[in-house]
Amino acid sequence: MADVHSPEQRSYNMSRIRNKDTKPELIVRSLVHQMGCRFRLHCKDLPGKPDLVLPRHRKIIFVHGCFWHMHRCRYGRVTPKTNAEFWLEKRTANVERDRRIPKQLRRAGWQTLVIWECWTREPEVKVIPRLEEFLADTTTSE
Repeated sequence: MADVHSPEQRSYNMSRIRNKDTKPELIVRSLVHQMGCRFRLHCKDLPGKPDLVLPRHRKIIFVHGCFWHMHRCRYGRVTPKTNAEFWLEKRTANVERDRRIPKQLRRAGWQTLVIWECWTREPEVKVIPRLEEFLADTTTSE
């Protein structure tokens, strides 16, 4: 099936997709900050360049886009009609990396949490409780 966009338009569209400072990431950052925690962003010296790093507490939060990381929700189950093999390969590699990186971090003494993009649509229900549990021992000592 041919792409519905010209190569120039497709290139432009793809160039607009960000890998950091996304809306879901900004929501999570705001919530973590409101909980009294301070963090570093996208630490290049750690495997996977985690989205939020709380070095003092050895905790890491990843904010995953549902499409890019093949979440089980309806957004993650979307399969592109054009260039399907390329997208399957790319997204599968992301999932494999998502399995490998947290193991490396845990071996190095870090705790990790993944927040999915679809959860940020209902932060009170899906994100805040998870963050409160994950950050429970950090907010009292900040």
